Amino acid sequence: MSERDGHQPGVPCWISSRHPDAEGAARFYAQLFGWKVEEITPPGMSGSLFICKLRGRDVAAIGSPHRADAPAVPAWDICIWVDSPEETAQKAGQAGGRALAGPFASFDGGRAAVIADPAGAVFGVWQPGTHRGAQLVNEPGAWSWSALNTHNVEASKAFYAAMFGWQTDTFGTGDGQVTLWRVPGYVGGEPEQPVARDVVAGMVPAPAQVVAQWSVDLWVDSVDATADTAIKLEGSVISAPASTPAGRTAVLADPQGAQFSVSKAAGAAG
Repeated sequence: MSERDGHQPGVPCWISSRHPDAEGAARFYAQLFGWKVEEITPPGMSGSLFICKLRGRDVAAIGSPHRADAPAVPAWDICIWVDSPEETAQKAGQAGGRALAGPFASFDGGRAAVIADPAGAVFGVWQPGTHRGAQLVNEPGAWSWSALNTHNVEASKAFYAAMFGWQTDTFGTGDGQVTLWRVPGYVGGEPEQPVARDVVAGMVPAPAQVVAQWSVDLWVDSVDATADTAIKLEGSVISAPASTPAGRTAVLADPQGAQFSVSKAAGAAG
């Protein structure tokens, strides 16, 4: 199940970054994860756009901010597959969020929009064209998980349920609360992963000093070795490698400050 040819509506399908120095970011991640990087910047697009590949399959995009309203802080973003960005952007306003940009034509002939939820967390929605999202997930060097850090868990539950029909399972209380978002009938992930295979994302309460935001996680063979390599490549460790019931994880940042996490699931081979 790690290889994909498309995703169903309402499911996160792609990760992309915005970096002032997209070429420098591409070099960092190529060395960190073994990605092969291909520049595909379409004619007329300002800045640069790189598609990152693992085993010959698309796993992520790294690009320059190409909109005047794009946040200035380097970051990783998620995209959610939809049938109609126009209808989804309209629905966002009705559900308490707002469309920040678009709908507009995407690089592959599809359509996309950028949306903020009621707490301000930003994500993309995408009706793909020739490109069909991540072709490889849930293996070392590939994207495996996305989580929302938010200041209003209950409002976020209502918003994403209205937008995409996501259902929730919540565990714990207070700052230790974890919510899993599920799409009944969806089969994703791997049999050995620590959550049910209809889970599409997670949510945790954000500390007061942290802005509401989506985060991305990638699987690796060794969390500790990856953290050491990130430092050697002039990145940094935000949260040191630590073990949890789900496995081992760390939060890292690239040299430009974009944060991401790396994990190895409990019981995974290697």
